[in-house]
Amino acid sequence: MSLQVKYSQVLALAQELNMKEINVAEEEGALKLSGTTNTPYEKNCVWDKIKEIGGEAVSDIKANINVANSDFFHVHTVESGDSLGKISKKYYKDANQYMKIFNANTDQLSNPDAINVGQKIKIPNP
Repeated sequence: MSLQVKYSQVLALAQELNMKEINVAEEEGALKLSGTTNTPYEKNCVWDKIKEIGGEAVSDIKANINVANSDFFHVHTVESGDSLGKISKKYYKDANQYMKIFNANTDQLSNPDAINVGQKIKIPNP
């Protein structure tokens, strides 16, 4: 099986995340992947997928992933059913960190209990 087939889910995720400047090549028994994600969260998602497929000590893929904007961790678009606690749980694994998200978005939020579907909320770096 070629490495591009083995890591096809990683390549699909990179495209889904609109990773820029993607370069993929098989050289010297390893898949070399490079590109630029929009945020650190997206970079983490690509690495998590690599580890899911190749394991923690993956040796058959070499990834050089840059981040276009590291001023914040991610930008989350609010969906129906979201709350700052739920969003915090997704990105920080801790719902109690919701005030960190609120404080980073006081330019558009005046109450941590009032967010609107479609709002783009900055997620601060953990």
